[in-house]
Amino acid sequence: MADSGKQPPRRRVPGPARPGRPAGRRVPGPGARPARRPAALRPAAAPSLRLGSPRPRLRMVSLALTLVLIAFVVRLLQVQAVDAGTYAAKAEKNRYVGYTLAAERGGITDRNGVALAASVDAYDITADPTLFTRKSLKVGDGPEQAAALLAPILGQDQAVLTKKLKAKGQYVLLSKRQTPQVWKQIKDLKSALATKAETDPGTANVLAGVFSVASSKRVYPNGELAAGILGWVNYDGKGGGGVEQQFDKELAGKDGKIRYAQSGGRQVPTAGGSTETPAVPGSDVELTIDRDIQWAAQNAISEQVEESKADRGYVIVQDTRTGEILAMANSPGFDPNDLSKADGASLHNWSLEDAYEPGSTAKVMSMAAVLEEGVATPGTHVVVPNRLHRGDRLFKDDIDHETWYLTLNGVLAKSSNIGTILATGQLGRTQPESNKVLYSYLRKFGLGSYTGLGFPGETKGILAPPDQWSTSQQYTIPFGQGVSINAMQAASVYSTIANGGVRVEPTLVRGTKGADGRFTPAQKPEKTRVVSARTAKTLARMLESVVDDREGTGTKARIPGYRVAGKTGTANRVDPATGKYRGYTSSFAGFAPADQPRITVYCAIQNATEGNYFGGQICGPVYKQVMEFALKTLQVPPTGAPAAKLPVTFSP
Repeated sequence: MADSGKQPPRRRVPGPARPGRPAGRRVPGPGARPARRPAALRPAAAPSLRLGSPRPRLRMVSLALTLVLIAFVVRLLQVQAVDAGTYAAKAEKNRYVGYTLAAERGGITDRNGVALAASVDAYDITADPTLFTRKSLKVGDGPEQAAALLAPILGQDQAVLTKKLKAKGQYVLLSKRQTPQVWKQIKDLKSALATKAETDPGTANVLAGVFSVASSKRVYPNGELAAGILGWVNYDGKGGGGVEQQFDKELAGKDGKIRYAQSGGRQVPTAGGSTETPAVPGSDVELTIDRDIQWAAQNAISEQVEESKADRGYVIVQDTRTGEILAMANSPGFDPNDLSKADGASLHNWSLEDAYEPGSTAKVMSMAAVLEEGVATPGTHVVVPNRLHRGDRLFKDDIDHETWYLTLNGVLAKSSNIGTILATGQLGRTQPESNKVLYSYLRKFGLGSYTGLGFPGETKGILAPPDQWSTSQQYTIPFGQGVSINAMQAASVYSTIANGGVRVEPTLVRGTKGADGRFTPAQKPEKTRVVSARTAKTLARMLESVVDDREGTGTKARIPGYRVAGKTGTANRVDPATGKYRGYTSSFAGFAPADQPRITVYCAIQNATEGNYFGGQICGPVYKQVMEFALKTLQVPPTGAPAAKLPVTFSP
């Protein structure tokens, strides 16, 4: 039967009747509630428990969660907004390691393109100290082990390397400009350690954190040749002297930068994360020097300095027409490839840095003033006594003699101090006037001024104004004492006479060649008329007498086939240590061919202590040797006509 949704009627079951109720009991039908037990039969009810209200607890939990959430939000805002830049920078620093790409230093060549200084491939050896920790290597003495392996290869102290490998940060420079052979040795050792570490778990590759950065190293192919001119490059890669210092900006170029990303705990370039700014190579510098003539000059002066047991010496070779310096040699020298073996006193270009009293080679300027002012001619008679009293001094010549009867030409040929004093005394009506006239010529010849080379450490010498000359200087300056010059100034004086009386400012650099290959010539030298062409030609003939005449002091400078003009010098030398006269400055200056001048050579030797010390005897041969080589190298033809000799003496 279908469910009608109504409850069926309860049936009554007969049973004993209770008072007040009909007999029989009800049997509950389906869905009916069970009958309640009588109270007497029900168990006693348990006492009821009332729970506290949960709302306070919920409020406290909610408050705590709210505070935590607020703290997170504040921290998030601080990280992402306030300190975003700082954390980004830290992340960038931890992710990337940057290196400088050293620019290749420009080369230095001679006038013919022969390399005098060049840069070759090298490597800077670097390391990441974070890769030497116990965590990275699984060993506690990683820096010590690595330093022990690297010290003999790099030639450095093991303790110093250990300290570097324990430094903070991710980059440390262990050694600069090592050869490719050194880096290959380190790479091979790293590879061997890595292979061993793979087969032996207890072994660590303690060199895994050592890397290299491509660099360059300065080399000087000719060793000591022209070292005084070239200078050197110091540990920081900057010019430390000479042309390297003077043209450091042009030679150095511009360094680049490269950034390496971290990958797997090692610094490696990544295609997407690395950036690079290429380095710009430096410019090449072309000098006026001729390497072969430089070699001849350096060889000649070195031999004579050693033979004379002298303090030092120098030779300058100059083109008389252009002012270009063909050689500038110093002895003793040094090897810029290895400064550790160099004497500190030799790390100079003394040709330009040494100021000294020139002696008789300066007499040519006095004679130039006398001739140009018209107060005498080469044939003017000059009576030269054995002694001459002037001011507070008694003057004499280098050799003791009876009264000489000399021409002005003879005064120069025999290098008479007394004769020079007498001749220059005619430049003015009074001695102070004569001093002013002579001073003006000395200045025009370049004394008391820089040569114009701009060379580091160059001295301009000492030439006081005439009103400051002492009583003795008024008479000693005409023959080259009481005034100081450098060797380049002395050579320039003779080049001025050889060039017809026009002084051409000396030059050492022809120009520079940039990375683009374009050559930029050096600024043209200044030219100054000092004396007339006629005076210069007369002086050249007088200087020939010094070399050719049998009574001249420079006969050892004769060169077969060439007419030679020159002058000897032997001056009292001021000892730099005491400031007093001790020893001599020996010198010889001249040019050839005398009739058509092409080359000037100047030689000076300081404090010869063994053998002869006269300039004509020890510098004359050096002059001859260097001049002969230069004339042949430049293919200067021999002189055609013999010299017309000027008289040296006269009959009283």
